[in-house]
Amino acid sequence: MRTVADDAAAAEFHAFFEHHYAELARLANLLTGERDGADDLAADALLALWHHWDRVRAAEHPVAYARGVVANLARTRVRSAVRERRRIALFWAQREERAENPDVPGVVDVREALRRLPFRKRACVVLRHAADLSEKDTALALGVSVGTVKSQTSKAMAELQRLLGGRGAARTVRAAMARTGGTAEGTG
Repeated sequence: MRTVADDAAAAEFHAFFEHHYAELARLANLLTGERDGADDLAADALLALWHHWDRVRAAEHPVAYARGVVANLARTRVRSAVRERRRIALFWAQREERAENPDVPGVVDVREALRRLPFRKRACVVLRHAADLSEKDTALALGVSVGTVKSQTSKAMAELQRLLGGRGAARTVRAAMARTGGTAEGTG
């Protein structure tokens, strides 16, 4: 049951939102350099503020508190982007080899099957079987545990087995990627 205090808090938050959203979005844009993501980041920050509105409104400087939340979320987003770039660099740092006369239909089948997998499963399969990384190196590249790599790879291979019509999924993935020089272009 809503109370008068709840309504007052909601009205106060709404006024805070209306007055400071644009400023917080600008701050997010400047901190991350992502114009498109800045609005989302500001909205995430304001959602977090709403969840702790009693604490925020009791703060000596609520706008400073809000800016701190935006800065922390921006820092997390930037760090995440840096980690993602490192993972991509690690993946593409693998030696490229080109094979003559690739089995184009096989490559197309594998790529289409890979595209149908969720990203983490696809990444585990590609890193393990196409890039030939160990479970530990795959876990490091994806920022997950070795157990997650094992589980996701196993589930993905079962799904690929089904999608590829029972052919040996690991062998088919390795062969298809080797025939195209280990690239996974088009599997994004």
